[in-house]
Amino acid sequence: MRTRGTARNPNNRFQPIATDRDWDDGWYQDPDDQLSPDSLATQVIDESVRSIISRNQSPDVPFDQSINPYRGCEHGCVYCFARPTHTYWDMSPGLDFETRLIAKPNAARRLRESLDHPDYQVSPIALGVNTDAYQPLEKQRGITREVLEVLRDYHHPVSIITKGRLILRDRDILADMAAEGLCSVRVSLTTMDSDLKRRLEPRTAGPKARLKILRSLSEAGVPTGIILGPVIPFINDHEIERLLEAAAEAGATRASWIMLRLPLELTDLFTDWLERHFPDRKDHVLNRIRDLRSGKTNDARFGTRMTGQGLYADLIRQRFNKKARDLGFGLHEAEPLRTDRFRRPGGEQLGLL
Repeated sequence: MRTRGTARNPNNRFQPIATDRDWDDGWYQDPDDQLSPDSLATQVIDESVRSIISRNQSPDVPFDQSINPYRGCEHGCVYCFARPTHTYWDMSPGLDFETRLIAKPNAARRLRESLDHPDYQVSPIALGVNTDAYQPLEKQRGITREVLEVLRDYHHPVSIITKGRLILRDRDILADMAAEGLCSVRVSLTTMDSDLKRRLEPRTAGPKARLKILRSLSEAGVPTGIILGPVIPFINDHEIERLLEAAAEAGATRASWIMLRLPLELTDLFTDWLERHFPDRKDHVLNRIRDLRSGKTNDARFGTRMTGQGLYADLIRQRFNKKARDLGFGLHEAEPLRTDRFRRPGGEQLGLL
């Protein structure tokens, strides 16, 4: 299966009834025999949202508010921590997450309303955190660009995380905002192995394309960095130094890393992925993950959920920090963005922070 991250569509955990198909009366036909996941067309539902800015209180992430123009993600990264959120929409975190997407066409209008509210307090908005704002659907819908245009009009700071090459379409807006200290971009960099990329993240930009994003935006004056990860034991952990070197050469100036997380249904989805692609390593990978997560496949406690704990986590941290310092990276901290430039179009300049 070359173009979908998972071949499974597990039951929604909120559904009280799950169908057991172990019986056979001669009538049942497995859907996998009828339709390959590779051939599933992407379906899109429009959602008219009442608000667009999400607030965050987690100490593990460096932002207070975020915007996600889409729910679900066609990139199909098998490890995506956002997969379990699809169950809140009565869909599966498996194939549904990457084939049944929700778009928010009124996002820009709701954003203007929020920024115009007299009680609004300016702080950088993170764009595309839960699902990638530059996934393939954005090419047709353009919701992310509309949101960026609003942020530019209001001189509002924004940080972007992506692994989609479509971000280069918006280089003009990002360069204008960067000239005022209003934007930064982090590229998620997982592997330099194109074959592994295809298995892990089937519809994302390839390694060379992601380095091109860093190089092009850096040349345009946009501060760039990488999020290295997720680090997956025995799968891509040997690439840490190589990934940092490639990012530095492409112009990135900041770097952070994240360990693989497997919340809720992700454990079964990732285990199935290992069985299909790396059956000889499956037990080693899962055992090491349990070592990192207090004997479980996931530990959601603040402070360690992004990196894990124990000797292996310490080793990864030491390797990453040493190489990043040698290359002159700013470690982990977010690019400082200005908030004092904020103004409402047609209104008076607001001196905020």
